[in-house]
Amino acid sequence: MARSAPISPQRSPAPSGRAVSCPLPDDWAACREVTRAHGRTFYFACKLLPPAKRRAIHAIYAWCRHADDIVDTAALGDAEAVHAALDAWQQAIVDPIDPVSRAFAWVVDTYDIPLEPAHDLIAGVRMDLDEPHFRTWEELRWYSYCVAGTVGLMTAPVLGCCDDAMLPRAVDLGVAMQLTNILRDVAEDASLGRVYLPDEDLALFGVSRESLLALRPDGDFRGLMRFEIERARRLYQQANTGIRALSVPGQLTTIAGSHLYREILRRIEEQDYDVFRQRATVSTGHKVAEMPAVVAMFLRIQWSGIGGRLRI
Repeated sequence: MARSAPISPQRSPAPSGRAVSCPLPDDWAACREVTRAHGRTFYFACKLLPPAKRRAIHAIYAWCRHADDIVDTAALGDAEAVHAALDAWQQAIVDPIDPVSRAFAWVVDTYDIPLEPAHDLIAGVRMDLDEPHFRTWEELRWYSYCVAGTVGLMTAPVLGCCDDAMLPRAVDLGVAMQLTNILRDVAEDASLGRVYLPDEDLALFGVSRESLLALRPDGDFRGLMRFEIERARRLYQQANTGIRALSVPGQLTTIAGSHLYREILRRIEEQDYDVFRQRATVSTGHKVAEMPAVVAMFLRIQWSGIGGRLRI
């Protein structure tokens, strides 16, 4: 648990010598439906990609989501069975067993996606089989890398990343999004007996784990939320420096996803940090309304001269 998230992840070669069949239309459709149902902001942002890359991102998301769903069913069976199911899903990367894993295996092979992030994601979701308990931000950051930063690393090749030195920024974005999820879902997670915020931060603001689990936070809960929101925003800002390494569609998609996730933080602030009474969400209408801001940020990157040659 005390491991730190990688600072400069390096790409390793994808497995070679495998005969990976092109997915069927129904395989892509299955991935699309999983993404549409469970990753609404992800799904919305992906509309800015060409169809082939959009399908690839859907496949990555659906594969990751299924791993998470395996753990979410842990209450319905014993831990040994869940670990076995995760082992089987990990093996499905190289030996596909269903529409989602067939699509994912093809994407991994086609876009030369390294497997280490996929294995790290499986390791991360296994952590949820036990009651999550993070003493420090570094411990939470490692978990967030595993379950979300890895998604950034897997999607980077699809989004046209041309500079491996920028891969840590993909991790920053994934960690920022995961921290945003944690802040949005404090009440929902607590109702399931889970507290993801680190002990050192709770202690800093006099908030006890027990009060969160009871859905009646004590201490300076608003101060705690402000502190974590600022941390998330710093991560989003760091991630922005890597956008220039992506293709034009990749830049637009990443800017959209990042911007709309940051809107969740703004909604939490508008609710006076009360995430127990109302879940902070961003409606489809609001997402559409924010598209001019996304385009404006994209243009600023190009006009600033850091975008480099436009790569479609």
